[in-house]
Amino acid sequence: MDHTLNKKGSGLALVPFLVFVVIYLGAGLVLQSQGVEMAFYQFPSVTAMFIALLVAFAMTKGTINERFRIFAKGAANEDVLTMLIIYLLAGAFSSVAAAMGGRDATVNLGLSLIPVQFLTAGVFIISAFMGTATGTSMGTIGAIIPIAVGVADKGGLSVPMVVGACVGGAMFGDNLSMISDTTIAATRSQGCEMRDKFRVNFFIALPAALITIVVLLIMGRPETMPDMGVLEYSILKVVPYLLVLILALVGMNVFLVLTIGIFVAGIVGLATGSLDIFGFAQSIWSGFTGMNEVFFLTLFCGGMSEMVTHNGGITWLIEKLRGMMRSNKSAQVGIAALVSLADCATANNTVAIVLSGSMAKDISHEYKVDPRRTASLLDVFSCVFQGIIPYGAQILTAAALTSAYGITMSPTDIIPRLWYCWILAVVGILSIFIPFADGVCRKDPWNWEYDVAESGVAAKKAALEAEAAEARN
Repeated sequence: MDHTLNKKGSGLALVPFLVFVVIYLGAGLVLQSQGVEMAFYQFPSVTAMFIALLVAFAMTKGTINERFRIFAKGAANEDVLTMLIIYLLAGAFSSVAAAMGGRDATVNLGLSLIPVQFLTAGVFIISAFMGTATGTSMGTIGAIIPIAVGVADKGGLSVPMVVGACVGGAMFGDNLSMISDTTIAATRSQGCEMRDKFRVNFFIALPAALITIVVLLIMGRPETMPDMGVLEYSILKVVPYLLVLILALVGMNVFLVLTIGIFVAGIVGLATGSLDIFGFAQSIWSGFTGMNEVFFLTLFCGGMSEMVTHNGGITWLIEKLRGMMRSNKSAQVGIAALVSLADCATANNTVAIVLSGSMAKDISHEYKVDPRRTASLLDVFSCVFQGIIPYGAQILTAAALTSAYGITMSPTDIIPRLWYCWILAVVGILSIFIPFADGVCRKDPWNWEYDVAESGVAAKKAALEAEAAEARN
């Protein structure tokens, strides 16, 4: 974002972010101690952000109109508005594709193609494809767990391992998908293209996925061969997902990709009788409204970030981090730690990226971390922790879905078997110190002189250096 830069930083300017974390995390901890299910999702994140926004308004000097202009500058930023429209289109595509039966068809097709003896690894692969195609880890878990747990129970497989494979695959897709809200937030906050972030991210996620598949092939073989029964599917209903993946990977504009996906899914639904014209229209609207939480959260956070920056919060943070971040590598570690802590505090990887995105962008400019690399780090480590925190929606939902088969399972039963998330964390850290993904960036070098000047970081550095020189004199 094009922030208004203050010459002098102020740690107090970060209080609104702290208010949000305390309210959101505190409410979850209190309700969890009372035994409330999905405790960390009872207090709406948007409400917590609204309260934090009011604090930011109260802390900003000037008339109410002047304060609102600062808020509007951040909320109406081009990156924020682009992000919001992409959220709406992604929600509509997922809703229409699921309504016409595409999600169930994809799951059944995958289970039909994979040999039963490789079922655990197969569940991971199916979940990875579904998560990448649909952009939603929650939808993937909801679609696959009920089928996979039933087959695992009949075949003598470790149910926690199968559930862990499903959650891991879903997080793989959430991390890489072109239409995932985490990818949208990570790329737009850093000002890079989705396909470029995908290329960097892919060289981190793929090794972790391949190692996970090998582990699951060795440890996940069934004791008996379960009967899968007849799994019905239509190849035609899988086409919209494949089309969106292919068009996004070849570099087509994301607005066109999602719009084409929406109408292709609708046409398939109309052709197969799964949808009528009114059902199609309702599914689009349902997809739009299904994104309301992340929509309002991003809108409020964009405006609040501008107010925090105007008050000197980001300048202060970078000044403090400069003591710990002495190089490009340590800056990358700091960015990974920043988004990881944000996810642990909020139990929502999209919220974590939205909260830390502007700070990460300033850090990456300061230490010349490629924006595509920064976007990848934000997405990778937010997904790692979202998968393994015991109060995250993904793992709580997965554990709850096993109860349909009379199986009692807690998140702590699944976490040790979430091989993909643990392996991804290791590979992600190694990628910082052994830059096997950076070669992708070097093929398309970033124009740092232009980018730094455009971002205003050059002006900020000059102001800080001038202040230091004045103090010395």
